[in-house]
Amino acid sequence: MSNRGRTIRLATRGSDLATRQAGAVKAALEERRVTVDLVEVSTPGDEIRDELIAELGTTGAFVRALDEEVLDGTVDAAVHSMKDVPTDQPPELVIAGVPERAPARDVLVTPDGTTLDDLPNGATVGTASLRRRAQLLAYRDDLEVVGLRGNVDTRLEKLLAPHRQREHQARVEAAEADGDGEAADGWEGAEFERSVDEWFDDLSEIERRSLERDVDTEYDAIVLAEAGLERTGLTHHVHAQPLDPTEFVPAPGQGALAITARSDGEAAELVHDVLDHPPSRVRATVERTILSELGGGCVAPVGIHARLRGEIVATTVRVQSRDGTEAVAATRELPAENHAEAAVDFAADLADRGAADLIQAARRDGPDEAKRET
Repeated sequence: MSNRGRTIRLATRGSDLATRQAGAVKAALEERRVTVDLVEVSTPGDEIRDELIAELGTTGAFVRALDEEVLDGTVDAAVHSMKDVPTDQPPELVIAGVPERAPARDVLVTPDGTTLDDLPNGATVGTASLRRRAQLLAYRDDLEVVGLRGNVDTRLEKLLAPHRQREHQARVEAAEADGDGEAADGWEGAEFERSVDEWFDDLSEIERRSLERDVDTEYDAIVLAEAGLERTGLTHHVHAQPLDPTEFVPAPGQGALAITARSDGEAAELVHDVLDHPPSRVRATVERTILSELGGGCVAPVGIHARLRGEIVATTVRVQSRDGTEAVAATRELPAENHAEAAVDFAADLADRGAADLIQAARRDGPDEAKRET
């Protein structure tokens, strides 16, 4: 059946990353002659910026408002980051499309390209994710892992601000004193070949914005999702070190998108036919099934990463205590043919090994820095 003349109202959050993701979905549908109207929807996660996600009642603070619009017929479908979508969906709502997945890894971003191993003792690393915090502390317990909120560009500006501001001050002082003045901290004895204006002209837009940002905490590094950097077009403007996904196991669904629609609506079939990428759906299904069976969520440090290799889904799971001192971790090859059932069995084995106990302990500890991962 021809898609010419068909129109879909597609809900999205208003953040830069969300609108870029929705824009990619819109473009893919329009290539198949579907007219798409983007509808921006505000969510509790957007409106209550200083509230922790774990204190908003249940998981899905960035999802529920959009899906309510789908269920009441205001829109036909909604675009989400898969990792934000709760595993307990109402029966009248389906994940109609899973587009081809972006990289699932986390990345360490620093102002100057320093690697995780080379960060100084006691370095301050920013993240609002309990999972990332636990994994960082398990790898290096000397790190000071502190909260960091905001969209991708906001987090990067907070990282870059003090470093770029000090360099700017040093360059200005050197120019005013013809190189004989006192340099700003960290720039003693520095000599600059370019003028301040030439240096500024070579800065990326995000570096320029960081010069105007006031920050309370100086970060040596931050951890983000590689997909977030890629989709916002910032990968080549910062120093990002990919982290090994077998050690720093990504969040379930990280890097994948989910387009939800009513199960009884025409949009579900259309979205599935145009956008669904079967290998990405298999990987997401395995990760979300294990998460659901273990009862994890944003209040527990759970990493699950599935890779499709022919007829095998190689799946790594790491469940940790909040301080990173305890962990249950395993990798298993699941058959692609019955991947969902195999994922249930894998989750049961992990629960018997203590994964469920770690998750329950994390829940009892209560929310402290639980936050949506980006």
